[in-house]
Amino acid sequence: MRRNRRTKLIATLGPASEDLAIVRQLFQAGVDVFRINMSHSSHAVLAQRVQQIRAIEAEFNRPIGILADLQGPKLRVGTFAAPPVMLEKGQRFVLDSDPAPGDATRVHLPHPEILAALRPGHRVLIDDGKLLFVVREADPERVEIEVEVAGAISNKKGVSLPDTLLPSSALTDKDRSDLVAALEAGVDWIALSFVQRPDDVAEVRKIARGRALVMSKLEKPQAIERLDEIMELSDALMVARGDLGVEMPLEVVPGLQKRITRMARKLGKPVVIATQMLESMIQSPTPTRAEVSDVATAVFEGADAVMLSAESAAGKYPITAVETMSRIAEAVERDPNYTVLLAGQRTAPEPTGADAIAAAARSVAETLDLRAIVAWTASGATALRIARERPYPPILTLTTSHHTARRLALVWGVHAVVGEDPRDVDDMARLGAQVAREQEFANPGQRVILVAGVPFGTPGATNMLRIAFVGAGDRPPG
Repeated sequence: MRRNRRTKLIATLGPASEDLAIVRQLFQAGVDVFRINMSHSSHAVLAQRVQQIRAIEAEFNRPIGILADLQGPKLRVGTFAAPPVMLEKGQRFVLDSDPAPGDATRVHLPHPEILAALRPGHRVLIDDGKLLFVVREADPERVEIEVEVAGAISNKKGVSLPDTLLPSSALTDKDRSDLVAALEAGVDWIALSFVQRPDDVAEVRKIARGRALVMSKLEKPQAIERLDEIMELSDALMVARGDLGVEMPLEVVPGLQKRITRMARKLGKPVVIATQMLESMIQSPTPTRAEVSDVATAVFEGADAVMLSAESAAGKYPITAVETMSRIAEAVERDPNYTVLLAGQRTAPEPTGADAIAAAARSVAETLDLRAIVAWTASGATALRIARERPYPPILTLTTSHHTARRLALVWGVHAVVGEDPRDVDDMARLGAQVAREQEFANPGQRVILVAGVPFGTPGATNMLRIAFVGAGDRPPG
């Protein structure tokens, strides 16, 4: 099941993809990581999904990543006595702590932390930004807002606060319960929604304790203001363009996408581009030309992964959507401009032994036209440093850990294989050449470059390069 592309593909599971046969077809069509959206999944559904994916993994003998996406705080207004209510530009409206049904003058806001945090001049967006208000007067029980963009408001519409830093954690009680269930089920990645501050990421890391890696979803202006700190604490990043485009001007989102993608690559951390990538394929068997260009732009930028949401979870054509996205990525990666752009964005290696070795491996492999970079890794760190270089030869990663192999399913260019630790350096060369031949990365007589840390099995000890010939029947002795 070797993919013909370096960019990875994430697909969300949902009603359109709940049968085992459909999940199997999605994997065969090109999915590398499956996303389970905890906004719509009970703990029983989560466990069933993980069981399905692990069964397919065993069937095809290929590691598959699982991403559990936490819902995060859902901020909504209360209910109205006679919805919908029309609001006019310039009208004053009140958000308050009174649970009584609303009318044309006020509505309950069942979030005291918002009422306490809002200040005059702050913007309030309701219903995915369809209505825009500005705070004129504020106290902990009652906030008076003025309508800037008019329209109809009705029950339970979502509230966004682009200017307001909420004192509450990004983790709700539901999220904490879902996080524990996801860790117990054995997922590989946890996506944290509505990150505002580094402390939000630290809280999840403390609970996860390494059992899963943490992906921060960047969808709040407050997160962009502290981007460096959040990225430093995160294991991966997701550019969640939907919510980001609600709380920030739409025209700045493409620039932010590029900025985050390049920052993540510099740090050697996977970055995922998400939301509305092939949105029309929820209803149509073909995407729009603009959607194809959007996916292609993310691939040209060197994103580790692109993601399908409703297209595979609730759309009419989940398999076709995966096949289409996979073909777009393959076509981009065949384009002569692709390698030129990736090389142009390459930054100098960090002053560490692992980065120096990774940069040297890429340089040697490209100079000598070697067939693959074969990396031995315990934690996955070696593979991440090599992937940061975006080398032209493919990256074949060998590890003894199923957990590491599954996590690396998200990482650009990495094809992970689970095996045994070599006994010594010569054994490493034989095993690496053997797997490269068996996985069809190299033919007999061709060469690969091996990257490892000595002593073996020591995380973070990447310190060795070796060029090896692939034989006709490489086998480890004994």
